[in-house]
Amino acid sequence: MNRKKLFLFLGCLSLTLFFFNCSPDRKKKEAKQVDNQSKSNVVAYVAGYRSFDFTTIDASRLTHINYAFVNINDGEVVFDTTKIDGKALTPKDIEALNSLKKSNPELKVLASVGGWSWSKGFSDAALSPESRSKFAASCVRMVTQYQLDGIDLDWEYPNQSGAGNTFRPEDVHNFTLMLKAVREALDQQAAGNAGVHYLLTIATGADLDYVKNTELGELQQYVDFINIMTYDFYNGWHKTTGHHSNLYHSAHPELDKNSVIDAVDLHLKAGVPAHKINLGIPFYGRIWEGVKSAGRNGLFQEAETVGSGIDFVNFAEKINKDGFTRYWDDAAKAPYLWNPEKKTFISYEDEESIRLKLEYLKEKGLGGVMFWEYSADYQKRLQHAISENLTSKQ
Repeated sequence: MNRKKLFLFLGCLSLTLFFFNCSPDRKKKEAKQVDNQSKSNVVAYVAGYRSFDFTTIDASRLTHINYAFVNINDGEVVFDTTKIDGKALTPKDIEALNSLKKSNPELKVLASVGGWSWSKGFSDAALSPESRSKFAASCVRMVTQYQLDGIDLDWEYPNQSGAGNTFRPEDVHNFTLMLKAVREALDQQAAGNAGVHYLLTIATGADLDYVKNTELGELQQYVDFINIMTYDFYNGWHKTTGHHSNLYHSAHPELDKNSVIDAVDLHLKAGVPAHKINLGIPFYGRIWEGVKSAGRNGLFQEAETVGSGIDFVNFAEKINKDGFTRYWDDAAKAPYLWNPEKKTFISYEDEESIRLKLEYLKEKGLGGVMFWEYSADYQKRLQHAISENLTSKQ
């Protein structure tokens, strides 16, 4: 090609690129992408095994709903007919959740796979190329059959037994390969459908053991975002009272080994971009009874029971009433209730702790929040606290 023809070619190419980049459709697409990146995620898990009318959900305050849970049977994602708390999960729940898009067309509805009780099938499903392909195909069927916007995987936990589940060392890398297979299958299904993108998200553990048994830095490329379960630091395994979702460490680090900032730092250091991280906020507390000492107003004391879960709506009216006094751990930025007469201690989340967590979220440039679980706060006190404090990250 001579010099004259070369200049003519480059000039035509520049004009073509100029008009392409200035086209209205492309500008709209880029503006939408920027706008979406500026919005914080508000991801609500809803439990299909709760007797709750999903059509009453205030979708205006949410960006995503994760339906919990669907199971893995014979390596495939399915609605399980097993009753939980006397209720069978049903695809009709998805219909009710999709109906919420009438009031919020931007709402995304996903099915969450696994959870604490139904993670036993993950390790086998992730084991081989064939099993991963089978699992990925079932995710596509689930999404298309029930008109979902994506799939959320809540494997509790890779290379850890969780609730007595099958696990093996291969889980560490196989989880990454599973996510890659699902991502590719969802993208293939969306190919040719302009504007369609099926979401793939995961719920992750908040401690070092989870990070050591996953490849967060590599697998993050296949997911849209990650919901860290930044709660249950003190839980149903502990007969000592403690904070179950504290932002920082308390003044007694030897007793308080976990925190929200620790969990986020572990994910960031593992290679997860900040904008892909959602903070988990519990809409439930942990209650201990028969606390043996009134020291520290019941905090970090032995009890006769472990820390059982209790929905926020089931104790919210007792705050500073009926012998329950609210205390504030200013180091941990966490509230708790103590009833010396009943020797009862409750660790929980409230409006003040949520406000401080969202300030931290914005400082770190995190993607948003996730909470478990909607019906535990159907009076919307904690939901309003999130909405009022979580503003645009622009």
